[in-house]
Amino acid sequence: MSRPPTPTDRIVELDALRGIAVIGIAWMNVYVFALPLQAYYNPAAYGAESVVDYALWAVSFVLVEDKFRTLFAMLFGLGVALMWERGSGWREHLARMAILFLIGIVHATLLASNDILRVYALAGIVLPLFLRLRGHGLAVAAIAAIAIHLGGGYFWLSGLTTDYFALNYGARPDGIAYALELGREGLADRIVRRISALPASLATVSAAIPINFAAMLAGVALWRSGLLPSNWSRGRAVGLIVLCCLIALPALALIAFGTYSLGFDPEAVVRNALVVSAPFDLLLGLAYAIGLLVLFTRFRDRLAVRLLAAVGRMSLTNYLMTSATFGAIFTSWGLGLFGEVSRSEALAFSLVPILLMLFWSPLCLTKFGQGPVEQSWRALSSRLGRVKS
Repeated sequence: MSRPPTPTDRIVELDALRGIAVIGIAWMNVYVFALPLQAYYNPAAYGAESVVDYALWAVSFVLVEDKFRTLFAMLFGLGVALMWERGSGWREHLARMAILFLIGIVHATLLASNDILRVYALAGIVLPLFLRLRGHGLAVAAIAAIAIHLGGGYFWLSGLTTDYFALNYGARPDGIAYALELGREGLADRIVRRISALPASLATVSAAIPINFAAMLAGVALWRSGLLPSNWSRGRAVGLIVLCCLIALPALALIAFGTYSLGFDPEAVVRNALVVSAPFDLLLGLAYAIGLLVLFTRFRDRLAVRLLAAVGRMSLTNYLMTSATFGAIFTSWGLGLFGEVSRSEALAFSLVPILLMLFWSPLCLTKFGQGPVEQSWRALSSRLGRVKS
């Protein structure tokens, strides 16, 4: 029988980093639930009612959007590597990925259409094949994955029309009206529609595999570099943080300014948000990871770090709970606030699940030792991993 991990099995700094990652994802996922799909990347499409809303978009684009997804992916890759090093074989690994994929399908069908778990499961299937690589090999594989993302992204963009961009990423009235209609549909209608669109949604999800796989490889490389426990000198850590920031921050600021200066042209919005910014998002996510790990190592016994570690130990449960909370606020079977709030008001609502996970995670761990979803995932994976074909 699979036992829950004990506190001594855990690395507090990594758990705290997971906590930060799942909190950061909540900051961006609130827009998926609160506003029409066009507004996620394009503030001019819907929900930007003041200068504050546009400023929030700019800050989010440079500092938040996809950086915490990068952290989450890095930690997922690192987690797979740790499990592999502790003796997890192919059978149990594939069982874990299959169960995670199914969780993602259910999550995407009922709640978050942008669910990332499906991408992690698909990318994670082949990750053990790359775990024999060391420093330079991991770096080359990550760069290759980024190149595939960039090349595939530009190839995809070249096949799209101006009408497609305007409808799906701009403020075209018929596109906004349709997105509002979808966001306000009932639960039964949503389930039927998303199940029928499952093949198309999986094709869309697959496009995110290379960049997330690159982040997973970066997580493995970071772990093997010896950053924990405190093996890096302060100068080495600060030097890499500064290097990543010097490359990523000016580039992301320039990309954001370019999007703004073009009047949030839909084609520029999608090109910059989904393709051009990706390598810089990964670099800044790497800087966040190094800086936070150094900080958490220094203050690992502080209450704030222990609270974040509790959130991180239940990161899968909390990720799903965040969607359930947003569903209760914005969907038609909840409070029905979808499309009724501005961008800044939506961001304020992201505090609800964040405060909830900070409150309930320590209580749940004290009573049960792990999150309910983590417990089920671990037990099912272990059981399926022992089934002989």
